[in-house]
Amino acid sequence: MIARTLLLISLVCLTRVSAADLFNGRDFTGWELITLPATPASITTVCHYNPDGSLAVAGQPICYLATTAAYENYTLHAEWRWTDKPGNGGILLHIASGPKDRAWPLCLQVQTKNKAVGDLIPMAGATFAEPLDPAAKVPARPHTAADSEKPVGAWNRCDIVCRDGTITVTVNGVLQNKISRATPHSGRIGFQLEGIPFELRAVRLTPL
Repeated sequence: MIARTLLLISLVCLTRVSAADLFNGRDFTGWELITLPATPASITTVCHYNPDGSLAVAGQPICYLATTAAYENYTLHAEWRWTDKPGNGGILLHIASGPKDRAWPLCLQVQTKNKAVGDLIPMAGATFAEPLDPAAKVPARPHTAADSEKPVGAWNRCDIVCRDGTITVTVNGVLQNKISRATPHSGRIGFQLEGIPFELRAVRLTPL
């Protein structure tokens, strides 16, 4: 009886910490497209699933995808690739409100921009403890290791750990950034559209 009880407890614990695919491969339940009033669009006009289950994302209009649910303390795995030419984009963490700052919300951005992959940007009033690069056109904390981005057509893997305001970013197995005392420390998750088409797959979140 005791062994059976322990087994049930273990199964419940495993269920609670198992990874969840944020895109279900069929529709866009749990997601919305956030645009400025001047450029309305629906999520189905900019996204569709490929036969292999990956997600093709148009680069236009300038806007972002966002989960309808908010998250705190988790690991996030996401894979992306540029299909035609390298472009600009980002993974948005802890979206609190928006759009602000012309098009983007209050959040923290992990850059997927070519040659800047792994940079961390506090957007529209977000903050963290580490200093920003004063010479950067957009204030950011640059990635700390050699560029680990793959060429156009190859899949990049990003693993992000968010725990109590500390965020680490690993790109293709290379630790690229770490910040602390991030504000906001919870919120929705999103992906930027900034002009160049790209593909997404294996977007999985595991609660901590």
